Amino acid sequence: MKKQRWIIFTLFIALLFTFTGCSQSPETKESPKEKPQTQKVSSASASGKKDLPNIKILATGGTIAGADKSKTSTTEYKAGVVGIESLIEAVPEMKDIANVSGEQVVNVGSTNIDNKILLKLAKRINKLLASDDVDGVVVTHGTDTLEETAYFLNLTVKSDKPVVVVGSMRPSTAISADGPSNLYNAVKVAGTPEAKGKGALVVLNDRIASARYVSKTNTTTTDTFKSEEMGYIGTIADDIYFNNVMTRKHTKDTDFSVSDLDQLPQVDIVYGYQNEGSYLFDAAVKAGAKGIVYAGTGNGSLSDASEKGAVSAVKKGVTVVRSSRTGNGVVTPNQEYAKKDLLASNSLNPQKARILLMLALTKTNDSQKIQEYFNEY
Repeated sequence: MKKQRWIIFTLFIALLFTFTGCSQSPETKESPKEKPQTQKVSSASASGKKDLPNIKILATGGTIAGADKSKTSTTEYKAGVVGIESLIEAVPEMKDIANVSGEQVVNVGSTNIDNKILLKLAKRINKLLASDDVDGVVVTHGTDTLEETAYFLNLTVKSDKPVVVVGSMRPSTAISADGPSNLYNAVKVAGTPEAKGKGALVVLNDRIASARYVSKTNTTTTDTFKSEEMGYIGTIADDIYFNNVMTRKHTKDTDFSVSDLDQLPQVDIVYGYQNEGSYLFDAAVKAGAKGIVYAGTGNGSLSDASEKGAVSAVKKGVTVVRSSRTGNGVVTPNQEYAKKDLLASNSLNPQKARILLMLALTKTNDSQKIQEYFNEY
């Protein structure tokens, strides 16, 4: 009798082992050939939590991915050295608010973000947001040119799903690092349904700003990103509070698409100052510029010398847009300038006016139509 029981028990264990081994999916076994080219990690379980939004983090480098040997250093550090996996692991609390996964697009300081990277990033975001498996995208980015990338995405992303650009003013190794909190907040904003349809957003220092209106205003402080004249879209104080509505055209409502673009036209910025000459305009034209943004004094004013250079550039087929170096205010239309096809940037600062002019030139060279873009976007 005991022998029969032992045989039955042995058969049961064998069957259990066979069932367990067969039920393991081949997809759970790692294979070098199956690893994706981009680095992907997840802070949630493999299957994710069905009641949480699925947020993709695209990392590009910057101070938020910076590091230094000294924990007290906030300016002497190397930007873009920490990978996306480490960024996500540093904020495990994100798994409580979203199913997070990441990709390393590039890992550079934002001063090295170029047109090629902008196109790559926008195309990747559009592909991700076209999937039902992605509810929003967060882009980690250096702060020096963050507002330019954010505005580019504001004009080229073809989805109303949230796109949030985030950075930090202090490296990941600093004892006062602001990156983890900013990243957590960015994921939180990207995962809230109320963020849909608001265009590209920028989240830093517990503020939610529109990519259209926000700018970096201080070299080192954590409250550097401000929308001084138009105001923030929202605030984060544990909960998310949206206060303002974005009225300018963005994302799905723009004329711009990057799907078939491999490059963008060259647009340069010429800075206005006392005793300037026309030769900077001449140099830009000679170097192949298709457009020039003039960072003029006051209300986009040109000196006699700069006006000479600008008019000469227009006659050679180059589009010239007047902006202002002041940082705030609207550059208004001027009848005398308009007669010479010198356009007005509205309230776009020079660096954002450059972004819009590049995209506008992919659609048309007509000065009247380009002026309409600046009035609408």
